[in-house]
Amino acid sequence: MRDIRTKRVYEAPDPNDGFRVLVDRVWPRGMTKEQVQVDLWLKDAAPSTALRKWFGHDRSRWEKFKHCYYSELDAKPEVVARLLEEVGRYRLTLLYSARDSEYNQAVALREYLIMQSEK
Repeated sequence: MRDIRTKRVYEAPDPNDGFRVLVDRVWPRGMTKEQVQVDLWLKDAAPSTALRKWFGHDRSRWEKFKHCYYSELDAKPEVVARLLEEVGRYRLTLLYSARDSEYNQAVALREYLIMQSEK
């Protein structure tokens, strides 16, 4: 299995990013398509609006957030398959807008994809 990385969308694109996928439901504030240089914007890979708002990047809710988010992903096998397909071909960089680099949907999605690829 190739690399899956996470990166804040506001960081400069790098050739080593490989296939860049934006996994936010909304476009990053103040960013143009040229600045983001995304290969795919996969809104359906993002957590639901209700779950995202409930989580609110509250670290005490992280484990519950991941559990709920994984359930949402389980219900979207086509989205997961699309990402796993890219992982097989390229280094995959999951882009996110959140300020918190440790507790965000891209980090949770990375963990989920790794678990799925090991099945």
